[in-house]
Amino acid sequence: MLSNACKYAIRSILYLAIETNENNKIGVKRIAEELETPQPFLAKLLQQLTKVNLVSSTKGRNGGFYLSSNDQKNTVWDVIKNIDGTSKFDDCYLGLSKCSDDTPCPVHFIVAPLKQKLLENFRDKTIAQYVIEIKQTGKVLSLKDLDITN
Repeated sequence: MLSNACKYAIRSILYLAIETNENNKIGVKRIAEELETPQPFLAKLLQQLTKVNLVSSTKGRNGGFYLSSNDQKNTVWDVIKNIDGTSKFDDCYLGLSKCSDDTPCPVHFIVAPLKQKLLENFRDKTIAQYVIEIKQTGKVLSLKDLDITN
């Protein structure tokens, strides 16, 4: 449902929220390595997110990307809007030009509640709330250091 760019952006913001602050910034090379994402692509995404004030950055010797406490008040929905736009959440799952409760496609009543639940979570939960959840539950942003051979 989300583009790879959007997935990388969300993961990088959550990573920055966990690992950084105003006094501890991280370069794009380390972020890309930790999240196993293409560095040039991630660099462009982070620049785009910085321009729309979803990520903070500083240049220079101690520079890098970080999430300020203010940045952590944003939501995943803010990221989605800026990277993918919202049409995927408004459009018919089967691609029909008109699909609604009044004129539903064959899967409308299956997909509509799922889309609504996603929207609620993406819009209502701040990045800071996701970080708390990640830390409490041990959810992962990368498989890099996990032994998944079992």
